[in-house]
Order: sequence, then C-alpha cells, then structure tokens
Amino acid sequence: MDDPAFQVIVLGPTGGPKEDAVTGLLVRSTSTTWSKSSVVAVDAGTLLAGIVRILDQTLAIDEEGRAVVNDGPFVGLQLPHKTSHANAAYIFREVIASVLITHPHLDHVSGLAINTPIVEASNGPKTVAGLPSAISAMKYHMFNDIIWPNLSDEDGGAGLITYQRLVEGGNPRFGRGESRGYVRACDGLVTKCLSVSHGRCKQPYDAESGRHHRIGSSVFGPDQMVMSSARNLSIDQSDGAMYSPARSPHIGSGLRATPSKDTTNWGVVESSAFFIRDDNTDKEIIIFGDIEPDSISLEPRNKRVWEIAAPKIVSGSLRAIFIECSYNDAVDDETLYGHLCPRHLIAELKVLASKVEEARPDKHQEKDQRRRGRSSKRKRKDSDTADYAREQPVSPHSTRQVTTHLAKPRDNNGDVNVKSPMSGSRARASTQTPDVVKNDGDDDNNDALMTDRPQSRRSNAQKLRPVGIDDDPGDDTEKDDETALSRPSVQLTDSETGSPPLAGFKVFIIHVKDTLMDGPHPSERILQELRAQSEEAGLGCEFHVPFQGEGILI
Repeated sequence: MDDPAFQVIVLGPTGGPKEDAVTGLLVRSTSTTWSKSSVVAVDAGTLLAGIVRILDQTLAIDEEGRAVVNDGPFVGLQLPHKTSHANAAYIFREVIASVLITHPHLDHVSGLAINTPIVEASNGPKTVAGLPSAISAMKYHMFNDIIWPNLSDEDGGAGLITYQRLVEGGNPRFGRGESRGYVRACDGLVTKCLSVSHGRCKQPYDAESGRHHRIGSSVFGPDQMVMSSARNLSIDQSDGAMYSPARSPHIGSGLRATPSKDTTNWGVVESSAFFIRDDNTDKEIIIFGDIEPDSISLEPRNKRVWEIAAPKIVSGSLRAIFIECSYNDAVDDETLYGHLCPRHLIAELKVLASKVEEARPDKHQEKDQRRRGRSSKRKRKDSDTADYAREQPVSPHSTRQVTTHLAKPRDNNGDVNVKSPMSGSRARASTQTPDVVKNDGDDDNNDALMTDRPQSRRSNAQKLRPVGIDDDPGDDTEKDDETALSRPSVQLTDSETGSPPLAGFKVFIIHVKDTLMDGPHPSERILQELRAQSEEAGLGCEFHVPFQGEGILI
C-alpha cells in the first residue's frame, strides 16, 4: 500500500436531525505541512463547533504554558493560543483556505453562515466555491440581509467571503494532462466539480431568472410523473445497464417530459461531487454531496461521474469516495427524498464496477482480438464461397464466371440479424441516452461559465441484466456479446486475475440519518446491508462509516 496522500477530518458525518454533527469535512494533503491555507473544507453544516470539539478532547498545555496537540487529527499543528475556542478560530481564519459547497441545503451550509462573522479583515475574505446554482442560492436566499447579513463582497456586502463559481465538469483552461480542468482548493490540492441530482421539487418556475432549484433543471409536468403500477423495477434509462429494486410505483425512471400548462412543475434539485486531487502524488478522492440514484431520477447524472472515475480506479489514482447512504433498505423510493439507501448505492457501484471493467487495458485487447477474429473468419468464408462459385458452371452450356454476394440473415422485419456466440442468453442493450441540460448559471456571471457537457457514450462492456425482465419473445435477435447484458447473479470478477473490479476500493458512508431511537445506531444496519449486497454482487469494495472527530488517512 502506498503512503497516504490525504488526511480527511470528519467534523460532521450525519444528515441530522441533530444540528451538532451535520455534514462537514476537512481535507489536506499529507505532502504539505500544517500551515496557512493548507486545508480545504467540504461542506459546512458543522465547521467551527466540530473543530472546537476535537480540540477539547486533544489539546494539552505543556510545561512552558504552550498549547500542544499530542493525539487526534490535528497532531503536528502549531497552535498560537491556549484555549480550544481561540485555536479553533485561528484554524478557521488562517488554516482553512476555502470552503467547497456541494449544495445549499441548511445541513451543508448553516455552520458557514454562523461562523463567518469571525473572519477578520487582516485574513482577507474566505473563499466559498461551488456550482453557480449553489452560489446563487446562498447569495439570494441566505447572505441576503434578510435570512442573514450579506457578508459577501458582492452587492455592497461586508466582504468577509468571496464567491467562486466553478465551471461544471472542470475548467478546461486550467491544468494539463490528468490535471486538466482542476482549480486550486488549498496548498497541495486541486479540485473540479460535477453536478448530480438530489431529488425533485415542485414550485412555480421563473423562466426569466431560472433561480433557486431550477438552475440547470428541466421542467416536468406533474401528469407525467406517474409510472405504471405494473412496473416493479426502478430502471437506469441512460443505457439500460443497471437496475435496482424499487419500492414505489409512483417514482419516475429518468423520464423526460415537456413543460406542462400548469404553472407548478417539477424541477431537479442540484447537488455536486468534488474530485479532489493531490498535486504531489496525483492521487484523488471524490466527496459527494447529497445524491439520488439514477434509476429514479428525473435527470440521471451519476453515470457520468462513474465514467470519469473508472479509469482513475484502474490506474490506481482514485483511492476512495465519500458518499451518502441516508437510510436502510426499509425505506420506500417515494420517501427517499433525493437520497440513497443500500440497494440503490450498490446498484450505482455496479455501474462503476462495469465502467472499471471496460477501462481495463486487457479488456480493450480482448475486444480487438475478437474483432480481428470475426473479420478474418468472414474473409475466409467469403473467399471460400467465391472460389466455389467460380468453379461451378451456370448451366451445362455455359462456364460464365459469377460473383456470389453472401446475404446476411434478416429477421421478420427485414433487419439484419446478427447472433452472438451465446445465443439465447443475452438481451438487447438499450441505446437510450438521457439529454443533458445545460446549467445557465447565475445571471451576473454567465460570461465566466462553461457548462457544455460531453454526451454519454454507449458502453461496450457486459452489463448486469435486470432481474425479472425477460427477453422480447417476439424477437430472437441479439446484439454482439460486447454489448449484451449479463445476469446480476454473475459476479463482476476480472477473468485474468480473479479479483473483483473494486477490490480494495474504499467507500466511506456519510449523511446517515439518525432515528433518535433506542437500539443500535442506524449506520450499523446500513453497513450490514451494504456489505452483504456487495459480497453477493462481487464488487470487492470496503465500506466504512466514519465517526465524528475521526482523522482518516487515505
């Protein structure tokens, strides 16, 4: 195992309802020393209070009357003050360079709002970075002199924070090679941000401003949100690859809809995932905000994250993800409210696993060999048939040479019928790709935004076949085995090494919702369900639930 590249300090690992431990993480590169601007915060539901809590447990005073930290996540940090509170303020002002916001819900931003007044003029404004939708929401609905004073440096505010609107998918003007698109987060770390979906909201839509949850979202008619009660699966419509059991017949499955005449329509709540890269080692982690499964999303966007992540796992550069799993599998889809539970997280990880298999170099070699083999077989067959035809006279009175063209077999509809070597065991792969909606961004910063997104590409690797979906009885045609679907009972294991596709990959579970009831913490059941389903699927990844105040080396 390589030396750790990251230290992640968990200030808030939960999704509530207690306000003292909601989402907040600190990240630093182990290649840098503790110094000014050496740490980045990701979300700030819990921020200053989480730092104080850790220092209360680990701070000591040495013989010379100086504050020292001998254990805990802040070991090695030189502190200028004697008390936990004063040193926590120092860390917030000096050591934390910026705050990355995944989305503007209160459990991710409340600490930022309440803590910001301690920023001093001598420190300069604190950078708050996020997608334009998140920045717009904080600007117009939090730091607006109504909910909270305007502490920003825009519109005549106090100038304690400065907004940084990130380009969705990364800014291509920055970086080179694998670092292209990344921007500075703090000393030693760079980041780029991808949008994901976090449920839906129903509200009047302001077509002119496009603000609030509607930035970058489509408009959906409420009458088009009902799925047939006969359907018992939630389906990822992006490529027909991955399915997870649905618990509600009333949730759509990535359906596109046209604007309704009703003034109240459905919009997609936008969240994001941050790719954080260590400049020294080129290692990466991903930290997700709140996220829903593609299988029941109005605007499925997770697949794109997995497509970018997969080659990084194959190369060994992506070490871990921090992702939510708010509930256990007892929850119905209609009460997920834009979150994940174990069955859906495993379905998403299956998509990631399939992308990892596609990205393996040996898989590309196998595909090339199969293509070359089929091509040479066709050439030999064509040559043998043509030679035979040339040797046969057209009639007893004629020896005219003829050229024979082999006709491809066709089905009842006249379409070319090409069967795979595993006829009868595969299903046709879907080629439907969801439309990607551009993010219009904040009105006063449109010039700085680049929001074009690459179109999803059709997968050429084997996909997991949905349980309970039969082949079309009226059509026995099948796609090539490179695009066929495999059954979920077949484990995703590399045929060469025998290792699962996500072997050793670490998945840290955050945003667990506490039930505040007697008995085990909800995270225990969630962890059991995840590990059992992961083992059944043959994923190979490791699941961990971090505790508040933990320092994780990755």
